[in-house]
Amino acid sequence: MTISLGYQIPNFTYPGGVETLFDTVLAQARDAEASGFDTVLVMDHFYQLPGIGTPDQPMMEAYSTLAALAASTSTIQLSALVTGNTYRNPTMLAKTVSTLDVISHGRAILGIGAGWFELEHQQLGFDFDTFTERFEKLDEALQIIHPMLRDERPEFTGKWYRAHGAMNVPRFRDSIPIMLGGQGERKTFRLAARYADHMNIICAIEDLPHKVQVLKQRAEEIDRDPATLRTSYLTSVALVETQAEADAILARVPEERRSRAFVGTADVLAERIQEAILGAGVDGVVVNAPFNGHVPGVVTALGETLAPLVH
Repeated sequence: MTISLGYQIPNFTYPGGVETLFDTVLAQARDAEASGFDTVLVMDHFYQLPGIGTPDQPMMEAYSTLAALAASTSTIQLSALVTGNTYRNPTMLAKTVSTLDVISHGRAILGIGAGWFELEHQQLGFDFDTFTERFEKLDEALQIIHPMLRDERPEFTGKWYRAHGAMNVPRFRDSIPIMLGGQGERKTFRLAARYADHMNIICAIEDLPHKVQVLKQRAEEIDRDPATLRTSYLTSVALVETQAEADAILARVPEERRSRAFVGTADVLAERIQEAILGAGVDGVVVNAPFNGHVPGVVTALGETLAPLVH
C-alpha cells in the first residue's frame, strides 16, 4: 500500500441539497479514480470543521460513505483521514475496516489518530479526556487493532480497553494497512514507527523537512527501515486562471491555514507542490478542494495536473 496522490473530500455543502449530495460525492470519487489519484479519503467527523464551514453544515458519517464508495468504484483505495480513535471501540473499528476491505475487494486503509475536535465530543457525548489520555487510548487501541487486522486474536487488558481472543472474520486480506495522521514527534511518530505502514504528516509547511527527518529517526530507534514507513502531506488546493480568482479563494482561507493552501494555475500549482512538499522528502501528497471540488471537471483537472509529479 502507498498513497502517492490522494483526494480528500472534506465538504458536503453542495448546490442541490441532500437529494443529490451523495451523487456529488460519488462523482468526485469516480473522477479521482479516472484521473490519476490512487486514494479517496473522507474526514471522520460529525460536524463541519472550523475554517471550512460552520458546525451545522452537512457532514456525512465516514464509514457509511466509504462503504458506499467501495461498492461504486473499482480500483481506488479508500480511507478516513483520519479516524478519530475516541469515537469507536477498537474491536468495532477493526471489524468496520475489515468489512470495508471485503466490500472494496482489498482497497481499505485504516487511517487513525487520537481525536481532537472537542465540540463534537461535548455535544455528542464522547469522552474527550486530556491530551495525554487520548494518546494513551490510541496506543492501547493499536495494540488491539493491529493484530486484528493481521489474522491474530489479541489478548489485551489495559487502562482503557480490553479484548479477549477477539475474532475478526471475514477478511479479504491477511493484512490491512494502517496510516497514522498527526505531527507529534514524541507520541504520534513513535506509534507510527511501531504500528503504521504510512504516516500522513500534518504540520506547517515550513516545518515539513524537519518532521520528515524526525519520523525517520523514530523508525531507526526501533531498528525499522525508514523506507518501509511511507509518508504523505495534506494540503488544500485550487486551480485558477487569474490572480483575482486566487485572491478571492485565499480570502476565504483562515490566515493560520494559508501557508498550507496552494492556489494558482496548473503550472504554478505543480511547481509549488513539487518544491514545498515532495521536495521536502515526502513520498506523496493528499489534496482537497473544499471550495470547488464539487464542480464538474475540477477533480479531473487536479488529477491531470498532479499525477505526473508522483507517478
